[in-house]
Amino acid sequence: MAGLLALSRAIDRLNEFIGKWVAWLILLSILISAGNAVIRKAFNVSSNAWLELQWYLFGAAFLLAAAYTLKQNEHIRIDIVYGLFSRRIQHWIDLLGHVFFLMPFVLLMIYYFVPYVMLSFRSGEMSSSAGGLIIWPAKALLLIGFTQLGIQGISEIIKKIAIMRGLIEDPNPFITAHEQAEADGKALVEELRS
Repeated sequence: MAGLLALSRAIDRLNEFIGKWVAWLILLSILISAGNAVIRKAFNVSSNAWLELQWYLFGAAFLLAAAYTLKQNEHIRIDIVYGLFSRRIQHWIDLLGHVFFLMPFVLLMIYYFVPYVMLSFRSGEMSSSAGGLIIWPAKALLLIGFTQLGIQGISEIIKKIAIMRGLIEDPNPFITAHEQAEADGKALVEELRS
């Protein structure tokens, strides 16, 4: 299990690095959007390439940060039901969810995206908009994002099993909404006092 935990830590470090750097794509997208708007209004000049680039950057940020979001345990789940169970049952729910829902979905997406991206790359697919960009890099982001998510899914499965076997501490202990509100309230009181 030590080798698997080392693999999990390496995967976590990689997705942590990518997730933090990808956030800058949002700023770049905003700057391109603002620059495009100013040029369009001031000089009455625009290009579909700039508009598409904004969407490519936003899509890249979303797709490449998905694995980081999973690693941080910030993905969406229905905490109303989840919070009713003991932490042990929650670990089982997470493990079974990763094994039977996340991984099959990710593997299916990768299976379909490989030929989809290859066909687009080989054909040199271009945007149908006048002055648009090439399409295959955006399609490749789909494949890269789902591959990252799958690799992070493997890491999460390894960590869940290790937590359930008592080999590592739970890096994301579950906090109910009520407990979170209490902690936030205490932090706010402390901040107001200082």
